[in-house]
Amino acid sequence: MSELLPGLWRAEALVALAWLALAGSVLSLILVAGRSIGRRLNLRLWGVPEALVAGILGLLVAPSGPLPLLPQHLMELWGELPLVLLTLVFGSLMLGKPLPRLGGLWRPVCGQVSLALVLAFGQYVVGGLAVLLLLQPWLGVSPVMACLIEVAYEGGHGSAAAMGPSYAALGFPGGQDLGLAMATVGLLSSTLVGGVVVVIGRQRGWLLAQAREETDSNAVPRALAGVGDSGLPPNHPAWAAWAVNLAMVGIAVLIGVVLLQLLHLGTDAIGGGVAEVGNALPVFPLAIIGSLLVRWWLERSGLSHWASTPIQNEIGTLSADLLITSATACLNLALLAADWLPLTVLALSGLSWNLGITLLLAPRLLPPDWFERAVLEFGQATGVAASGLLLLRMADPDDHSQALPAFSLKQLFLQPFLAGGVVTVVAPLAVAGWGLPIWTGFCLALVLLAGGAGLLVAQWGRNTEASAAHP
Repeated sequence: MSELLPGLWRAEALVALAWLALAGSVLSLILVAGRSIGRRLNLRLWGVPEALVAGILGLLVAPSGPLPLLPQHLMELWGELPLVLLTLVFGSLMLGKPLPRLGGLWRPVCGQVSLALVLAFGQYVVGGLAVLLLLQPWLGVSPVMACLIEVAYEGGHGSAAAMGPSYAALGFPGGQDLGLAMATVGLLSSTLVGGVVVVIGRQRGWLLAQAREETDSNAVPRALAGVGDSGLPPNHPAWAAWAVNLAMVGIAVLIGVVLLQLLHLGTDAIGGGVAEVGNALPVFPLAIIGSLLVRWWLERSGLSHWASTPIQNEIGTLSADLLITSATACLNLALLAADWLPLTVLALSGLSWNLGITLLLAPRLLPPDWFERAVLEFGQATGVAASGLLLLRMADPDDHSQALPAFSLKQLFLQPFLAGGVVTVVAPLAVAGWGLPIWTGFCLALVLLAGGAGLLVAQWGRNTEASAAHP
Protein backbone atom coordinates (compact mmCIF):
# COMPACT_ATOMS: atom_id res chain seq x y z
CA MET A 1 0.00 0.00 0.00
CA SER A 2 2.82 2.39 0.89
CA GLU A 3 4.33 1.82 -2.55
CA LEU A 4 1.16 3.15 -4.15
CA LEU A 5 1.11 6.42 -2.18
CA PRO A 6 3.92 8.22 -4.07
CA GLY A 7 2.23 7.36 -7.34
CA LEU A 8 -1.12 8.65 -6.08
CA TRP A 9 0.49 11.86 -4.86
CA ARG A 10 2.13 12.39 -8.23
CA ALA A 11 -1.15 11.77 -10.00
CA GLU A 12 -2.97 14.22 -7.74
CA ALA A 13 -0.22 16.80 -8.26
CA LEU A 14 -0.48 16.40 -12.03
CA VAL A 15 -4.27 16.78 -11.91
CA ALA A 16 -3.93 19.90 -9.74
CA LEU A 17 -1.36 21.39 -12.12
CA ALA A 18 -3.60 20.59 -15.08
CA TRP A 19 -6.50 22.41 -13.41
CA LEU A 20 -4.28 25.41 -12.64
CA ALA A 21 -3.06 25.53 -16.23
CA LEU A 22 -6.65 25.31 -17.49
CA ALA A 23 -7.82 28.04 -15.11
CA GLY A 24 -4.97 30.35 -16.14
CA SER A 25 -5.44 29.67 -19.84
CA VAL A 26 -9.20 30.25 -19.82
CA LEU A 27 -8.82 33.41 -17.75
CA SER A 28 -6.16 34.73 -20.15
CA LEU A 29 -8.34 33.97 -23.18
CA ILE A 30 -11.29 35.78 -21.61
CA LEU A 31 -9.07 38.79 -20.86
CA VAL A 32 -7.80 38.81 -24.46
CA ALA A 33 -11.41 38.72 -25.69
CA GLY A 34 -12.41 41.53 -23.35
CA ARG A 35 -9.49 43.67 -24.46
CA SER A 36 -10.34 43.03 -28.11
CA ILE A 37 -13.96 44.06 -27.58
CA GLY A 38 -12.88 47.11 -25.61
CA ARG A 39 -10.53 48.26 -28.38
CA ARG A 40 -13.11 47.70 -31.11
CA LEU A 41 -15.73 49.71 -29.22
CA ASN A 42 -13.12 52.30 -28.13
CA LEU A 43 -14.33 51.95 -24.54
CA ARG A 44 -11.20 53.59 -23.10
CA LEU A 45 -12.44 56.94 -24.38
CA TRP A 46 -15.47 56.45 -22.13
CA GLY A 47 -13.40 55.38 -19.15
CA VAL A 48 -14.66 51.77 -19.18
CA PRO A 49 -11.81 49.35 -18.29
CA GLU A 50 -11.33 46.50 -20.75
CA ALA A 51 -10.76 44.12 -17.83
CA LEU A 52 -14.30 44.86 -16.65
CA VAL A 53 -15.62 43.81 -20.06
CA ALA A 54 -13.62 40.60 -19.73
CA GLY A 55 -15.06 40.04 -16.25
CA ILE A 56 -18.59 40.40 -17.61
CA LEU A 57 -17.75 37.83 -20.30
CA GLY A 58 -16.54 35.49 -17.57
CA LEU A 59 -19.70 36.12 -15.59
CA LEU A 60 -21.81 35.15 -18.60
CA VAL A 61 -20.14 31.73 -18.94
CA ALA A 62 -19.82 31.07 -15.19
CA PRO A 63 -21.88 28.21 -13.65
CA SER A 64 -24.45 30.74 -12.36
CA GLY A 65 -24.52 32.74 -15.61
CA PRO A 66 -26.90 32.50 -18.58
CA LEU A 67 -24.35 30.33 -20.51
CA PRO A 68 -22.91 27.99 -17.87
CA LEU A 69 -19.92 26.66 -19.82
CA LEU A 70 -17.25 26.68 -17.10
CA PRO A 71 -16.95 24.03 -14.37
CA GLN A 72 -17.43 25.00 -10.75
CA HIS A 73 -13.93 23.86 -9.73
CA LEU A 74 -12.39 26.31 -12.20
CA MET A 75 -14.39 29.14 -10.61
CA GLU A 76 -13.13 28.07 -7.20
CA LEU A 77 -9.56 28.38 -8.46
CA TRP A 78 -10.33 31.84 -9.86
CA GLY A 79 -11.71 32.80 -6.47
CA GLU A 80 -8.24 32.23 -4.96
CA LEU A 81 -6.46 34.46 -7.48
CA PRO A 82 -7.27 38.03 -6.35
CA LEU A 83 -5.08 37.91 -3.25
CA VAL A 84 -2.11 36.55 -5.25
CA LEU A 85 -2.57 39.04 -8.08
CA LEU A 86 -2.98 41.99 -5.72
CA THR A 87 0.29 41.02 -4.05
CA LEU A 88 1.99 41.16 -7.47
CA VAL A 89 0.48 44.59 -8.11
CA PHE A 90 1.85 45.89 -4.81
CA GLY A 91 5.19 44.18 -5.34
CA SER A 92 5.73 46.00 -8.66
CA LEU A 93 4.33 49.34 -7.49
CA MET A 94 7.58 51.15 -6.63
CA LEU A 95 10.05 49.27 -8.83
CA GLY A 96 9.53 51.04 -12.14
CA LYS A 97 9.80 54.64 -11.01
CA PRO A 98 12.49 56.70 -9.24
CA LEU A 99 11.94 57.23 -5.54
CA PRO A 100 10.38 60.68 -5.12
CA ARG A 101 12.43 63.40 -3.43
CA LEU A 102 10.71 65.41 -0.73
CA GLY A 103 12.62 68.67 -1.29
CA GLY A 104 10.26 71.62 -1.64
CA LEU A 105 7.21 69.37 -1.97
CA TRP A 106 6.61 69.00 1.77
CA ARG A 107 3.72 71.46 1.97
CA PRO A 108 1.91 70.17 -1.14
CA VAL A 109 2.46 66.63 0.12
CA CYS A 110 0.96 67.60 3.50
CA GLY A 111 -2.12 68.86 1.71
CA GLN A 112 -2.29 65.70 -0.41
CA VAL A 113 -1.96 63.47 2.67
CA SER A 114 -4.61 65.48 4.50
CA LEU A 115 -7.03 65.21 1.57
CA ALA A 116 -6.43 61.45 1.25
CA LEU A 117 -7.02 60.89 4.99
CA VAL A 118 -10.25 62.91 4.93
CA LEU A 119 -11.50 60.96 1.91
CA ALA A 120 -10.60 57.54 3.33
CA PHE A 121 -11.76 57.90 6.94
CA GLY A 122 -14.77 59.90 5.77
CA GLN A 123 -15.86 56.83 3.81
CA TYR A 124 -16.01 54.97 7.12
CA VAL A 125 -18.01 57.85 8.60
CA VAL A 126 -20.65 58.00 5.87
CA GLY A 127 -20.77 54.20 5.74
CA GLY A 128 -21.26 54.03 9.51
CA LEU A 129 -23.98 56.68 9.46
CA ALA A 130 -25.78 54.99 6.56
CA VAL A 131 -25.79 51.65 8.39
CA LEU A 132 -26.68 53.09 11.81
CA LEU A 133 -29.42 55.46 10.63
CA LEU A 134 -30.89 53.62 7.64
CA LEU A 135 -29.77 50.10 6.89
CA GLN A 136 -29.76 48.57 10.37
CA PRO A 137 -33.16 49.98 11.46
CA TRP A 138 -34.82 49.11 8.14
CA LEU A 139 -33.05 45.98 6.97
CA GLY A 140 -31.14 44.67 9.99
CA VAL A 141 -27.82 44.43 8.11
CA SER A 142 -24.51 43.50 9.70
CA PRO A 143 -22.61 46.47 11.20
CA VAL A 144 -19.51 45.28 9.31
CA MET A 145 -21.27 46.45 6.13
CA ALA A 146 -20.15 49.97 7.09
CA CYS A 147 -16.60 49.01 6.02
CA LEU A 148 -17.56 48.23 2.42
CA ILE A 149 -17.17 51.75 1.02
CA GLU A 150 -13.52 52.10 2.00
CA VAL A 151 -12.50 48.54 1.13
CA ALA A 152 -14.19 48.77 -2.29
CA TYR A 153 -13.57 52.38 -3.30
CA GLU A 154 -10.12 52.88 -1.79
CA GLY A 155 -8.94 49.28 -2.05
CA GLY A 156 -10.66 48.09 -5.22
CA HIS A 157 -11.43 44.54 -6.33
CA GLY A 158 -8.29 43.03 -4.84
CA SER A 159 -8.89 44.34 -1.34
CA ALA A 160 -12.59 43.46 -1.49
CA ALA A 161 -11.75 39.89 -2.46
CA ALA A 162 -8.94 39.60 0.08
CA MET A 163 -11.14 40.79 2.96
CA GLY A 164 -13.88 38.25 2.21
CA PRO A 165 -12.65 35.61 4.70
CA SER A 166 -12.36 38.23 7.46
CA TYR A 167 -15.92 39.39 6.84
CA ALA A 168 -17.19 35.82 6.84
CA ALA A 169 -15.44 35.13 10.17
CA LEU A 170 -17.22 38.16 11.64
CA GLY A 171 -20.67 36.92 10.57
CA PHE A 172 -20.91 38.80 7.26
CA PRO A 173 -20.46 36.07 4.61
CA GLY A 174 -21.84 38.21 1.78
CA GLY A 175 -19.22 40.91 2.33
CA GLN A 176 -16.89 39.72 -0.40
CA ASP A 177 -19.49 39.70 -3.19
CA LEU A 178 -20.99 43.01 -2.09
CA GLY A 179 -17.52 44.51 -1.86
CA LEU A 180 -16.65 43.33 -5.36
CA ALA A 181 -19.87 44.83 -6.71
CA MET A 182 -19.09 48.10 -4.92
CA ALA A 183 -15.59 48.06 -6.38
CA THR A 184 -17.09 47.71 -9.87
CA VAL A 185 -19.37 50.69 -9.22
CA GLY A 186 -16.39 52.68 -7.95
CA LEU A 187 -14.25 51.76 -10.96
CA LEU A 188 -16.91 52.97 -13.38
CA SER A 189 -17.81 56.05 -11.32
CA SER A 190 -14.21 57.15 -10.94
CA THR A 191 -13.76 57.48 -14.69
CA LEU A 192 -17.28 58.36 -15.90
CA VAL A 193 -18.20 60.81 -13.12
CA GLY A 194 -14.60 62.00 -12.89
CA GLY A 195 -14.58 62.72 -16.62
CA VAL A 196 -17.68 64.91 -16.21
CA VAL A 197 -15.95 66.74 -13.35
CA VAL A 198 -12.94 67.43 -15.58
CA VAL A 199 -15.22 68.89 -18.26
CA ILE A 200 -16.91 71.11 -15.67
CA GLY A 201 -13.53 72.16 -14.29
CA ARG A 202 -12.35 73.19 -17.76
CA GLN A 203 -15.51 75.20 -18.36
CA ARG A 204 -15.15 76.97 -15.01
CA GLY A 205 -11.47 77.73 -15.45
CA TRP A 206 -10.30 75.58 -12.51
CA LEU A 207 -7.42 74.02 -14.45
CA LEU A 208 -3.93 75.39 -13.95
CA ALA A 209 -3.40 75.69 -17.68
CA GLN A 210 -6.45 75.32 -19.88
CA ALA A 211 -5.83 72.46 -22.33
CA ARG A 212 -6.65 72.73 -26.00
CA GLU A 213 -9.84 70.98 -26.98
CA GLU A 214 -8.08 68.67 -29.39
CA THR A 215 -5.93 67.21 -26.58
CA ASP A 216 -8.95 65.48 -25.08
CA SER A 217 -8.75 62.71 -27.65
CA ASN A 218 -5.04 62.24 -26.92
CA ALA A 219 -5.29 62.30 -23.14
CA VAL A 220 -6.52 58.75 -22.68
CA PRO A 221 -3.96 56.93 -24.83
CA ARG A 222 -1.16 59.01 -23.32
CA ALA A 223 -2.25 58.14 -19.81
CA LEU A 224 -2.63 54.48 -20.53
CA ALA A 225 0.54 54.09 -22.55
CA GLY A 226 2.83 54.93 -19.64
CA VAL A 227 6.36 55.42 -20.94
CA GLY A 228 7.05 55.66 -24.64
CA ASP A 229 10.57 54.25 -24.62
CA SER A 230 11.19 50.56 -24.28
CA GLY A 231 13.18 51.05 -21.09
CA LEU A 232 15.03 47.77 -21.63
CA PRO A 233 18.65 47.51 -20.55
CA PRO A 234 20.96 47.92 -23.56
CA ASN A 235 22.36 44.82 -25.26
CA HIS A 236 19.89 42.54 -23.47
CA PRO A 237 17.16 40.51 -25.18
CA ALA A 238 13.57 41.17 -24.19
CA TRP A 239 13.14 37.83 -22.43
CA ALA A 240 16.15 38.55 -20.21
CA ALA A 241 14.76 41.93 -19.20
CA TRP A 242 11.41 40.32 -18.39
CA ALA A 243 13.13 37.61 -16.36
CA VAL A 244 15.11 40.19 -14.35
CA ASN A 245 12.06 42.35 -13.69
CA LEU A 246 9.88 39.40 -12.68
CA ALA A 247 12.67 38.26 -10.35
CA MET A 248 12.73 41.70 -8.71
CA VAL A 249 8.97 41.55 -8.16
CA GLY A 250 9.44 38.10 -6.64
CA ILE A 251 12.13 39.45 -4.29
CA ALA A 252 9.83 42.31 -3.25
CA VAL A 253 7.02 39.84 -2.49
CA LEU A 254 9.44 37.58 -0.61
CA ILE A 255 10.51 40.52 1.55
CA GLY A 256 6.84 41.15 2.28
CA VAL A 257 6.38 37.49 3.29
CA VAL A 258 9.38 37.67 5.64
CA LEU A 259 8.10 40.92 7.16
CA LEU A 260 4.69 39.35 7.67
CA GLN A 261 6.21 36.34 9.46
CA LEU A 262 8.22 38.65 11.71
CA LEU A 263 5.08 40.64 12.41
CA HIS A 264 3.22 37.46 13.31
CA LEU A 265 5.99 36.52 15.75
CA GLY A 266 5.78 39.92 17.41
CA THR A 267 2.00 40.09 17.63
CA ASP A 268 1.71 36.48 18.84
CA ALA A 269 4.13 37.31 21.64
CA ILE A 270 1.92 40.25 22.67
CA GLY A 271 -1.28 38.22 22.35
CA GLY A 272 -4.86 39.41 22.68
CA GLY A 273 -6.37 41.75 20.10
CA VAL A 274 -2.95 42.68 18.72
CA ALA A 275 -2.33 39.04 17.79
CA GLU A 276 -5.75 38.89 16.14
CA VAL A 277 -4.95 41.92 14.01
CA GLY A 278 -1.50 40.58 13.10
CA ASN A 279 -2.87 37.20 12.06
CA ALA A 280 -5.57 38.84 9.94
CA LEU A 281 -3.09 41.02 8.00
CA PRO A 282 -2.40 39.65 4.50
CA VAL A 283 0.93 39.94 2.74
CA PHE A 284 0.07 42.48 0.05
CA PRO A 285 0.34 45.68 2.19
CA LEU A 286 3.88 44.61 3.11
CA ALA A 287 4.81 43.79 -0.49
CA ILE A 288 4.94 47.52 -1.23
CA ILE A 289 7.60 47.86 1.47
CA GLY A 290 9.56 45.11 -0.28
CA SER A 291 9.10 46.96 -3.57
CA LEU A 292 10.37 50.16 -1.96
CA LEU A 293 13.41 48.44 -0.44
CA VAL A 294 14.35 46.77 -3.73
CA ARG A 295 14.07 50.10 -5.58
CA TRP A 296 16.15 51.83 -2.88
CA TRP A 297 18.88 49.19 -3.19
CA LEU A 298 18.91 49.52 -6.98
CA GLU A 299 19.33 53.28 -6.80
CA ARG A 300 22.01 53.08 -4.12
CA SER A 301 23.89 50.48 -6.16
CA GLY A 302 23.63 52.38 -9.44
CA LEU A 303 21.56 49.55 -10.94
CA SER A 304 18.23 51.32 -11.32
CA HIS A 305 18.38 50.68 -15.09
CA TRP A 306 17.67 47.03 -14.30
CA ALA A 307 14.10 48.00 -13.41
CA SER A 308 12.31 48.70 -16.70
CA THR A 309 9.43 51.13 -16.29
CA PRO A 310 7.38 49.69 -19.21
CA ILE A 311 7.87 46.10 -18.02
CA GLN A 312 6.99 46.91 -14.41
CA ASN A 313 3.95 48.84 -15.62
CA GLU A 314 2.92 45.87 -17.75
CA ILE A 315 3.36 43.45 -14.83
CA GLY A 316 1.17 45.64 -12.63
CA THR A 317 -1.40 46.28 -15.37
CA LEU A 318 -1.68 42.62 -16.38
CA SER A 319 -1.98 41.50 -12.75
CA ALA A 320 -4.67 44.12 -12.09
CA ASP A 321 -6.57 43.20 -15.27
CA LEU A 322 -6.52 39.49 -14.41
CA LEU A 323 -7.60 40.38 -10.87
CA ILE A 324 -10.58 42.45 -12.05
CA THR A 325 -11.53 39.79 -14.60
CA SER A 326 -11.47 36.89 -12.13
CA ALA A 327 -13.13 38.85 -9.32
CA THR A 328 -15.95 40.10 -11.56
CA ALA A 329 -16.53 36.66 -13.08
CA CYS A 330 -16.95 35.18 -9.59
CA LEU A 331 -19.64 37.61 -8.46
CA ASN A 332 -22.67 36.08 -6.73
CA LEU A 333 -25.52 37.53 -8.79
CA ALA A 334 -28.25 36.10 -6.56
CA LEU A 335 -26.78 37.81 -3.51
CA LEU A 336 -26.43 41.11 -5.36
CA ALA A 337 -30.06 40.95 -6.49
CA ALA A 338 -31.17 40.33 -2.90
CA ASP A 339 -29.02 43.14 -1.44
CA TRP A 340 -29.35 45.77 -4.14
CA LEU A 341 -30.88 48.35 -1.78
CA PRO A 342 -28.07 48.53 0.83
CA LEU A 343 -25.53 48.31 -1.99
CA THR A 344 -27.10 51.33 -3.71
CA VAL A 345 -27.28 53.34 -0.48
CA LEU A 346 -23.62 52.72 0.32
CA ALA A 347 -22.40 53.31 -3.23
CA LEU A 348 -24.21 56.66 -3.50
CA SER A 349 -23.10 57.70 -0.01
CA GLY A 350 -19.45 57.04 -0.79
CA LEU A 351 -19.60 58.72 -4.19
CA SER A 352 -21.33 61.81 -2.75
CA TRP A 353 -18.70 62.11 -0.02
CA ASN A 354 -15.81 61.84 -2.47
CA LEU A 355 -17.33 64.40 -4.83
CA GLY A 356 -18.14 66.84 -2.03
CA ILE A 357 -14.66 66.71 -0.51
CA THR A 358 -13.00 66.96 -3.94
CA LEU A 359 -14.92 70.06 -4.96
CA LEU A 360 -15.39 71.85 -1.61
CA LEU A 361 -12.43 71.04 0.64
CA ALA A 362 -9.62 70.41 -1.85
CA PRO A 363 -9.43 74.06 -3.08
CA ARG A 364 -8.72 75.14 0.50
CA LEU A 365 -6.18 72.40 1.24
CA LEU A 366 -4.07 72.36 -1.91
CA PRO A 367 -1.84 74.81 -3.87
CA PRO A 368 -2.96 76.68 -7.02
CA ASP A 369 -2.99 73.47 -9.08
CA TRP A 370 -5.59 72.13 -6.67
CA PHE A 371 -7.95 70.80 -9.32
CA GLU A 372 -5.38 68.54 -10.97
CA ARG A 373 -4.32 67.18 -7.57
CA ALA A 374 -7.90 66.76 -6.39
CA VAL A 375 -9.18 64.97 -9.48
CA LEU A 376 -6.21 62.60 -9.29
CA GLU A 377 -7.10 61.86 -5.66
CA PHE A 378 -10.79 61.44 -6.52
CA GLY A 379 -9.98 58.84 -9.16
CA GLN A 380 -7.81 56.86 -6.76
CA ALA A 381 -10.20 57.14 -3.81
CA THR A 382 -13.20 56.04 -5.88
CA GLY A 383 -11.65 53.53 -8.29
CA VAL A 384 -7.98 52.69 -8.63
CA ALA A 385 -4.76 54.68 -9.03
CA ALA A 386 -4.92 54.15 -12.80
CA SER A 387 -8.30 55.91 -12.84
CA GLY A 388 -6.75 58.86 -11.06
CA LEU A 389 -3.89 59.01 -13.56
CA LEU A 390 -6.39 58.86 -16.42
CA LEU A 391 -8.29 61.85 -14.99
CA LEU A 392 -5.02 63.73 -14.42
CA ARG A 393 -4.05 63.29 -18.07
CA MET A 394 -7.48 64.54 -19.09
CA ALA A 395 -7.06 67.63 -16.92
CA ASP A 396 -3.33 68.17 -17.42
CA PRO A 397 -2.12 66.49 -20.63
CA ASP A 398 1.01 68.66 -20.84
CA ASP A 399 2.14 68.16 -17.21
CA HIS A 400 1.85 71.79 -16.10
CA SER A 401 0.99 70.81 -12.53
CA GLN A 402 3.02 69.18 -9.75
CA ALA A 403 0.20 66.73 -8.98
CA LEU A 404 2.03 63.52 -9.82
CA PRO A 405 5.13 63.96 -7.58
CA ALA A 406 2.96 64.93 -4.59
CA PHE A 407 0.60 62.03 -5.24
CA SER A 408 3.51 59.58 -5.52
CA LEU A 409 4.93 60.67 -2.16
CA LYS A 410 1.50 60.48 -0.59
CA GLN A 411 1.06 56.96 -1.90
CA LEU A 412 4.43 56.02 -0.43
CA PHE A 413 3.35 57.24 3.01
CA LEU A 414 -0.23 55.98 3.11
CA GLN A 415 -0.41 52.89 0.86
CA PRO A 416 0.71 50.46 3.62
CA PHE A 417 -2.14 51.70 5.82
CA LEU A 418 -5.13 52.58 3.63
CA ALA A 419 -6.58 51.12 0.42
CA GLY A 420 -6.08 47.52 1.46
CA GLY A 421 -3.48 48.19 4.14
CA VAL A 422 -3.45 47.90 7.91
CA VAL A 423 -6.47 50.17 8.51
CA THR A 424 -8.58 48.22 6.01
CA VAL A 425 -7.77 44.99 7.85
CA VAL A 426 -8.30 46.45 11.33
CA ALA A 427 -11.58 48.26 10.57
CA PRO A 428 -13.99 45.26 10.65
CA LEU A 429 -12.26 43.95 13.79
CA ALA A 430 -12.73 47.36 15.42
CA VAL A 431 -16.40 47.43 14.40
CA ALA A 432 -16.91 43.98 15.91
CA GLY A 433 -14.88 44.77 19.05
CA TRP A 434 -15.71 48.40 19.81
CA GLY A 435 -19.12 48.61 18.17
CA LEU A 436 -20.05 50.60 15.08
CA PRO A 437 -20.97 53.87 16.90
CA ILE A 438 -17.55 54.12 18.59
CA TRP A 439 -15.67 53.25 15.38
CA THR A 440 -17.68 55.83 13.41
CA GLY A 441 -17.01 58.49 16.04
CA PHE A 442 -13.30 57.62 16.04
CA CYS A 443 -13.14 58.00 12.25
CA LEU A 444 -15.03 61.30 12.45
CA ALA A 445 -12.44 62.58 14.92
CA LEU A 446 -9.65 61.57 12.51
CA VAL A 447 -11.42 63.33 9.65
CA LEU A 448 -11.69 66.55 11.67
CA LEU A 449 -8.07 66.26 12.82
CA ALA A 450 -6.69 65.60 9.34
CA GLY A 451 -8.83 68.28 7.72
CA GLY A 452 -8.05 70.85 10.41
CA ALA A 453 -4.32 70.18 10.26
CA GLY A 454 -4.35 70.44 6.47
CA LEU A 455 -6.21 73.77 6.58
CA LEU A 456 -3.74 75.18 9.13
CA VAL A 457 -0.72 74.13 7.03
CA ALA A 458 -2.34 75.56 3.88
CA GLN A 459 -3.10 78.87 5.59
CA TRP A 460 0.42 79.07 7.02
CA GLY A 461 1.85 78.47 3.55
CA ARG A 462 -0.31 81.19 2.01
CA ASN A 463 0.71 83.65 4.73
CA THR A 464 4.38 82.80 4.18
CA GLU A 465 4.09 83.31 0.43
CA ALA A 466 2.28 86.62 0.96
CA SER A 467 4.98 87.83 3.33
CA ALA A 468 7.71 86.85 0.87
CA ALA A 469 5.93 88.65 -1.97
CA HIS A 470 5.43 91.85 0.10
CA PRO A 471 8.39 92.14 2.52
